[in-house]
Amino acid sequence: MIGLLGFVGLWALGRWRDWGGRWLWLAAGWWMVLMIAHLPIQVENPFARVVGGDFRGWAVFGLLAVVVLGYREVLRAVRRRKAVEPEAAPVTGTFRDAELDRYARHIILREIGGPGQKRLKGAKVLVVGAGGLGSPVLLYLAASGVGTIGVIDHDVVEGSNLQRQVIHTDGRIGMPKVFSAEAAMRALNPFIEVRPYHRRLTEEIAVDLVREYDLVLDGTDDFDTRYLVNRACVAAGVPLISGAITQWEGQVSLFDPAKGGPCYACVFPVKPAPGLVPTCAEAGVAAPLPGVIGSMMAMEAVKWVTGAGEGLAGRLMIHDGLYMETRVIGVKKRAECEVCGGAH
Repeated sequence: MIGLLGFVGLWALGRWRDWGGRWLWLAAGWWMVLMIAHLPIQVENPFARVVGGDFRGWAVFGLLAVVVLGYREVLRAVRRRKAVEPEAAPVTGTFRDAELDRYARHIILREIGGPGQKRLKGAKVLVVGAGGLGSPVLLYLAASGVGTIGVIDHDVVEGSNLQRQVIHTDGRIGMPKVFSAEAAMRALNPFIEVRPYHRRLTEEIAVDLVREYDLVLDGTDDFDTRYLVNRACVAAGVPLISGAITQWEGQVSLFDPAKGGPCYACVFPVKPAPGLVPTCAEAGVAAPLPGVIGSMMAMEAVKWVTGAGEGLAGRLMIHDGLYMETRVIGVKKRAECEVCGGAH
């Protein structure tokens, strides 16, 4: 009787003191004491009479305890495994059944297929800006299955953003945009890795950050950042998809001077004078326009990663949403470009 009371007491003490599984070690020690007390030897052990039972009884009790605890640990291991199931899988090029179902419409495309989807899963893409253009870019890169997506932005969500920055919500006003975007992307696709950088992109960190990625998409709305991103991409040898919008118009191009194409500074060598090209906050912007241009940027990214179709390298696409006109013009590398003039 005392032997059983000892186990009950150890269990109660462990729950009270929040020992977790450590009380089991004490219980095992107590069981060993009981076994020793009931060893079938010639000399009678008075302790055995105190704790009660006999050697065979306590031996069976110990074996049953081992079976029960072992079964419990197996169940816990299975539950832990199921608990992590929704988390992003390591980028190994293999897909879970849920991913195969998710990307089925991609995989049946002749230009993408299984190999292209594996390239998307293994790709690392950095998006600069989580605003108007960044919103559709990030959502569609996440939905497309890009394995690692970085997003850098120093700003927070404001009410005036919600007219066009569809990745954010009213409930996340005041939250840093990168964390708001991360929440939306993870809700959309749990099988990707999101790297949020809540800070301003500066000259000191730009090149090192860009070098961690295969492709950069710039959707910022100020020229200083655009030129900085371009310099970092040229220095790191990483292609850049750049987009811009104002009022009813937008433009997109892919700049890859490492492959012989122009860089952003080749096409726009001089920054416009202050006030000449107003920002969205100054001139306004039609709400769906960032969705149109941002989706085109995401499309270019998917094409570049998978090798599908013909990209906008060496071409600048200009879209007029007011009159629904789109034209594409050729752009060339400038030998005298201060940023990429020596790149080949």
